[in-house]
Amino acid sequence: MRSAHLTIDPGFAIGAVRRRLFGGFVEHLGRHVYDGIYEPGHPEADGEGFRRDVIELVKELGVSTIRYPGGNFVSGFRWEDSVGPREARPRRLDLAWHSTETNEVGLHEFASWLDKVGSDLMMAVNLGTRGTLEAIDLLEYSNVPGGSTLSDRRIANGRTEPFDVRMWCLGNEMDGPWQLGHRSADDYGKLASQAAKGMRQLDPSIELVVCGSSGASMPTFGEWERVVLGHTYDDVDYISLHAYYQERNGDLDSFLASSTDMDHFIESVVTTADHVKAVRGSDKTIYLSFDEWNVWYIDRWEGVDKIEGIGNWPVAPRLLEDVYSVADAVVFGSLMISLLKHADRVTSASLAQLVNVIAPIMTEPGGPAWRQTTFFPFSITSRLARGNALRLPIQSPTHTTALYGEVPLVDAVATHDSEAGRTAVFLLNRSLTETVTVTAEIRALGDVGILESHLLTDEDVNAKNTLEDRERVAPTEARVSITDAVLSVELPPVSWTAVALG
Repeated sequence: MRSAHLTIDPGFAIGAVRRRLFGGFVEHLGRHVYDGIYEPGHPEADGEGFRRDVIELVKELGVSTIRYPGGNFVSGFRWEDSVGPREARPRRLDLAWHSTETNEVGLHEFASWLDKVGSDLMMAVNLGTRGTLEAIDLLEYSNVPGGSTLSDRRIANGRTEPFDVRMWCLGNEMDGPWQLGHRSADDYGKLASQAAKGMRQLDPSIELVVCGSSGASMPTFGEWERVVLGHTYDDVDYISLHAYYQERNGDLDSFLASSTDMDHFIESVVTTADHVKAVRGSDKTIYLSFDEWNVWYIDRWEGVDKIEGIGNWPVAPRLLEDVYSVADAVVFGSLMISLLKHADRVTSASLAQLVNVIAPIMTEPGGPAWRQTTFFPFSITSRLARGNALRLPIQSPTHTTALYGEVPLVDAVATHDSEAGRTAVFLLNRSLTETVTVTAEIRALGDVGILESHLLTDEDVNAKNTLEDRERVAPTEARVSITDAVLSVELPPVSWTAVALG
């Protein structure tokens, strides 16, 4: 049995854990909206057609802010299609996912669903096929109390009070050649600056997110951030990051070290943003919105069930419905550790996505809804992580991976809520074969005990929750103890663990 050691001290604060760090993402893609959150004929449907079982699972997940309506979908989206009488709404062809969008669920309906799940709206505007005027119009419709044509139109459509959307994304993945309206960094930066200035003239209190790279592997990564922020630094509050991870070629060792790549990605963007800050002589700091992140087996879906043909535009096809394993969930938990480790600069994040499409929640039309393995690290971390994130000096054995070189077997982060007197510790064991016992010096926390513990692992790292076996995988209690102000936690191979102290 291997061993690792760390120290938990409230004095090692990284930064406050903002609730927006536990955000989600709903895109009009596949069965996410239709047959996912919305299924009027389902036995669990409420009076608006939303599935009550899904609502309860989203509430349990603990999602704070939800980015909407895309994603690639937003770059062809006409927001006006999604408001007004349903029977008058047009059916549109969605070029991003080669599907038909019925607009049956639009802005008003989605806002009502957010009220049911207790989450805030983070709105994305179309800067792919549209521009500044349409972004200002949507903001007016959403946030102005009344007295203008568009705000009065919202009132006539049944919403007296403004939606009061606080956070707005200026387009989506505009660096990607797959994106409708794809532009160079220079052209996008100029457009985003114009849109931001116009939107702030209408509502100076909003927070704006400019598009960063859609992945650290993009050939323009780094230079894209530098150029875009050169145009928009004074106009925006955040720059976005997107990252997805998957096991490739059976290389589980490298997959389990994915968070080291996320760490490097975050730190590279921070460095670039701060370089622009220094060049401009600015006293303003740009924060990071990691508004798409997840485990996603992109390679698995390339060319599979691809929808083609000028006459073939299905409604809510089954797309990107990854079924997640224990190993996937352990990596997922490690990505949450990475976000917390950078809580000083990553102050907003959106898990992509929530239901059916690369999601922690799955549904069957007319049937049940259930938790995927990735549900558990998110729901537990969202509930327990409060106060400040803490840096944990750690001594850990290492091993060598093909993609990331030498990495520690154990990764960890903690949070400390001084008002509540509670601390949470989140730990990862990357070893495929060895149990690691972690001892943590906790004297600085005072007289505390173990409130709860959760261990996600399985002898079969490929075990999954499926329609046929919906509760195959679930967390169990971890093996933890406290002796003489030392916390001891046993980490089985390929495992994620959370411990709450108080």
